Amino acid sequence: MSRSADTARFNQFVAAKWDEELIPVLSEYIAIPCKSPMFDADWAKNGHLDAAIDLAARWVDRQGIEGLRMEVVRLEGRTPLLFIEIPGTDGADGDDCVLLYGHLDKQPEVTGWDDGKGPWTPVLENDRLYGRGSADDGYALFGSITALLAVREQKLPHARCVLMIETCEESGSYDLPYYIDHLAPRIGTPSLVVCLDSGCGNYEQLWLTTSLRGMTGGNLRVEVLEDGVHSGDASGIVPSSFRILRQLLSRLEDEATGRVLPDVLHAEIPPARIEQARLAAEVLGDEIHAKFPLVEGLRPMGEDNAERILNRTWRPALSITGADGLPPLGGAGNVLRPSTAVKLSLRLPPTVDGATAGKAVSALLTQDPPYGARVTLDLEKASSGWNAPEAPAWLSQALEDASQAAFGKPPVYIGEGGSIPLMALLGEKFPAAQFVITGVLGPHSNAHGPNEFLHIPMVKRVTACMALVLARHYENRPGTAARAA
Repeated sequence: MSRSADTARFNQFVAAKWDEELIPVLSEYIAIPCKSPMFDADWAKNGHLDAAIDLAARWVDRQGIEGLRMEVVRLEGRTPLLFIEIPGTDGADGDDCVLLYGHLDKQPEVTGWDDGKGPWTPVLENDRLYGRGSADDGYALFGSITALLAVREQKLPHARCVLMIETCEESGSYDLPYYIDHLAPRIGTPSLVVCLDSGCGNYEQLWLTTSLRGMTGGNLRVEVLEDGVHSGDASGIVPSSFRILRQLLSRLEDEATGRVLPDVLHAEIPPARIEQARLAAEVLGDEIHAKFPLVEGLRPMGEDNAERILNRTWRPALSITGADGLPPLGGAGNVLRPSTAVKLSLRLPPTVDGATAGKAVSALLTQDPPYGARVTLDLEKASSGWNAPEAPAWLSQALEDASQAAFGKPPVYIGEGGSIPLMALLGEKFPAAQFVITGVLGPHSNAHGPNEFLHIPMVKRVTACMALVLARHYENRPGTAARAA
């Protein structure tokens, strides 16, 4: 380990900070209904995103970090972004930096919260802080700054640090590329990117994300009539919009196995990722599928647990996440409905180009429609995934040491099935950067669903791990060897 970094002291400092300051301020954040723009069309008028940024900025300001510069950046018509720059302790303000990322916008409320809990009601119970945004991703800003404070508390040097905290991530980060271009001269050239917005397979060790899937999808609509008609009169003559929809989906997915059919939506899985999936499956065992609230008797997909990991990280998968044109059961009459529409969410392998995939799916579903029905696909998303570059020896060792110091166990490397659009964007813009993507979204933490919670012991340990990574980065940043010589 670093000769100067006291990891036990990291653990103590971080734990006290979370207990004394961060749990209360994160509870205040939970109470703000700062839904992402996709779920709050009047976000600018409602002001909840601004309230979340204001809360975070006031806390950062109270930390009294010397030389810190902070700005709420507002491009016209776009969601606000909190930009923070902290100078390196050696006084150098060159292009090199550590870029730390998080977001403050949230998913919508959904139903099913336990009695006494709710999306905007912070509840601390058995080392868990319940509420929307607690784990996705309100903790990221506070954890990142606290990790930096832990380094400074020991008077250890660190590189220049830049924090970008956006408010559009849950809507696909469509505003973020504009901010990155706008702020490029102030960002510089990151040699390390730290993102605290990912998952963990358990709460017992550090989990590093090696890849993220891309995503495409949108609203698929099939129309057969201008108005609904009596089903007894029209059935057998007018084709059902639902049946046509089924036919179209069968072009995209094998309904018996769930395999996505077009070759253009698949990618070759690197051997290293296959081996990492095997090792992660050994650690997790059946928790890979047992963590989900499966109905009794349901069998998970996949031949074994390693294949299940690859299914959710390196293979395309289709989900139907919403529908229109279907009345509720209690109000459904004998009507042949004029249309059926569904929302498609298609996860893509990390190395498949999102734009190419979106065009392919659109053409597949809309060309030559059965019976000449009116078929439209309104693409809402077409984002690429991300595959991590090979880590240098110093970073691998730093992560090993950090996990051992905070958890007493080695780290585990695994892909994630979700998307963080920023990672693909940064990978393209900064090809020489290394990435540390980790997080606290573990078993039953239920981001996007009811009873979302932040696992307090986990977030403390992850924060302490990041402190050691920041300290080690300084020792191994670009040009270090040349300067030493």
